[in-house]
Amino acid sequence: SDDFHYDEATQTCRCPAGNEMWRSGINVKSYNQEYTRFCGYLKDCKVCPLQQQCMRKPPIKTGRQVQFKNDESRKKLSYIDKMKVKIDSPMGRRHYSKRLGCIEPVFGNIMVNKGMNKLTLRGQTKVNAQ
Repeated sequence: SDDFHYDEATQTCRCPAGNEMWRSGINVKSYNQEYTRFCGYLKDCKVCPLQQQCMRKPPIKTGRQVQFKNDESRKKLSYIDKMKVKIDSPMGRRHYSKRLGCIEPVFGNIMVNKGMNKLTLRGQTKVNAQ
């Protein structure tokens, strides 16, 4: 996507050869991110001189597709990223080091010494009771 010319203001995209691409989706969701997707016209991609570096296989049904992250999607952090920031802070390191000394040995004892590494019952209420 770095080789493509994306204009956020006009919501247009041009391929490396300079051909106009059409917008096929505005808020396309993938892996908790929102993207704007563009597709190249098949007639342009079939005769493009940059086809070898742009596409893995020659186009048959559709032209080249490319997507760019939306502004709102860039601003949002995933839960994993939020947790990384929280743990990497000085306060988070202190809390996490306490967890390693207090909580982890308890779960290790339950799993190894008491043999409770799996649940023997099925269903939410029975598992909660166990």
